Amino acid sequence: MGTVVDGNSACSISGKEKRQWIYAKKPSGKLYNYRQWVGYSLLLFLFVTPFIKINGNPFLMLNIIERKFSIFGSVFYPQDLHIFVFGMLIMMVGIVLFTAVYGRVWCGWTCPQTIFMELIFRRIEYLIEGDWIQQRNLNKGPDSDSRAWKKVLKHTIFLAISFFISNIFLAYIIGADALLNIMTDPVDQHIIGFASIIVFTLVFYAVFTYVREIVCTTLCPYGRLQGVLLDEKSLTVAYDVNRGEPRGKLKKNDTEQGDCIDCKLCIHVCPTGIDIRNGTQLECVNCTACIDACDTVMDKIGKPKRLIGFYSMDDLSEEGKSGKKNNMRAIAYSATLVVLTAVFGFLLFSRSEIDGRLLRATGSSYQLREDGKVSNLYTLELLNKSGKEIQFEIESVDDRINVQMVNNIHGLKKEGNAKLSFFLLMNKGEIKYYKQHVKVNIVSDGKVMETLKTTFIAPPTKK
Repeated sequence: MGTVVDGNSACSISGKEKRQWIYAKKPSGKLYNYRQWVGYSLLLFLFVTPFIKINGNPFLMLNIIERKFSIFGSVFYPQDLHIFVFGMLIMMVGIVLFTAVYGRVWCGWTCPQTIFMELIFRRIEYLIEGDWIQQRNLNKGPDSDSRAWKKVLKHTIFLAISFFISNIFLAYIIGADALLNIMTDPVDQHIIGFASIIVFTLVFYAVFTYVREIVCTTLCPYGRLQGVLLDEKSLTVAYDVNRGEPRGKLKKNDTEQGDCIDCKLCIHVCPTGIDIRNGTQLECVNCTACIDACDTVMDKIGKPKRLIGFYSMDDLSEEGKSGKKNNMRAIAYSATLVVLTAVFGFLLFSRSEIDGRLLRATGSSYQLREDGKVSNLYTLELLNKSGKEIQFEIESVDDRINVQMVNNIHGLKKEGNAKLSFFLLMNKGEIKYYKQHVKVNIVSDGKVMETLKTTFIAPPTKK
């Protein structure tokens, strides 16, 4: 399925036809102003976040290489995979719910691809090459020094911005400190990091310079997915065909003609090149540029606004207008989202700052001591997830059992780990079973940070 260009049947990419370049008219209007506020706010958040730290940890870092994630300053490790899974489920259900109710607004208003393309790269293109007609004439016109200088300037700026974005992107993966080391140290000390920046730069440059709307119309899986998420009650950018048809040039005292005067501005401003009047299309990213363009025309000809607006299929049909407005699917998604969020919140706030793995020492058995006590040897692996250096003690939950350390380790560095050994001791006369379950606490500053379970074996006392 392709995208309509200039109201014809030509497509951005369709079958064996050559791609037709889309020249989008510079948008303007109330919704576009709102979209700029949203987009530039998100860009500010994107550019600043990797350099913000809470308790010495990045505000947001997704270090896949070292399997370490920092979210709101809390560091998560592979041991916290279950929390990460619930977070991903919430995000997926949230996207499904949002799409089912509001259509593809995410794509047009908050998707990084759209924000970078429409609010940065395309605006630079307008500044250097002019609006859509000037761009088209420049590309189809003869070679000249003016054209060459404009192209060199534009692509140089595009490369510079792509380089900047690639550095920000890498900061989210390896952290701002590691990125700073790559920037300040000699290149030969960070060959992989430097190569990653170059690769990301070229990828971003190719996407925003050449691929463009194909990401939204063909490559993005979410764009394909929305076809099965939308229903007749989903709000999408749509053309009110009942009010607009039959379309035609503006004529006085023509009561048969619809409100659409076939100016094609809605097509010219569309970043994916579709004709919104042809009905709901997967290529529509709900950027609302066509709404602003159409509202401007309606104002000029004295007609009501929102010939193009946010409508559901029910809103535009006679059957739907008389039907009920409740959407059971959206209600079901919302309930699922609430449950997942509650579980996620519980897991997040009940998460221990220390992760421990307690095992009986391999190949060891109980030992009978001369003082009448029975000992079992254990190994303990601890990981500090608190984001700060902590001191700890190991204590038995059962007062009858004592702890005897083998190696004198009582501290964990920030994000550090330790492996230690200790004995659990119990008077032989108090042992009733050969195998019994015991618990030990990891205590820091008088607070129990983690409770670990294990087994204690010893010969029971004969009655």
